Amino acid sequence: MGLDLENKKAVVAEMSAQVANAQTIAVAEYRGIGVSDLTVLRAKARASGVYLRVLKNTLVRRALADTPFADLSAQLTGPLIYSISEDPVAAAKVLNDFAKGNDKLVMRAGAYGGKVLDKAGVQALASIPGREELLARLLGIMQAPISGFAVALAALAKQREEAGAAA
Repeated sequence: MGLDLENKKAVVAEMSAQVANAQTIAVAEYRGIGVSDLTVLRAKARASGVYLRVLKNTLVRRALADTPFADLSAQLTGPLIYSISEDPVAAAKVLNDFAKGNDKLVMRAGAYGGKVLDKAGVQALASIPGREELLARLLGIMQAPISGFAVALAALAKQREEAGAAA
């Protein structure tokens, strides 16, 4: 059963609100994927803070009009699932990781920073570490000199202790 005009307007408004805050949109064809697999994908998206939805392409085109993602409209054909996130890599990462384990999900296109990405571009974006991982790496780099200094002090103290016990 199709949507009536009011429901269509509500879907376009919801999608427009998501797009207004988004940095990345990734699009994949989901033809032939079972309901249980889509449920798993939705759970992963929810855990990553990604808005994931299957929508009519015409409604998405209306929501994307007059946004930095408007050029993506040319890629919207066939049965598509839309992944939208405020995190620059989360939307692409969720779909790409799921596509690695399920060959029926085919990455189609995406958009980041006002530029349309092809399949390879979305996969390259997905390979970039996420914000949390980058922050963890930065913290590790910042702590390395301090922990190295602490290890050196501990070794020096142990050496002096051993020298004092031998004397």
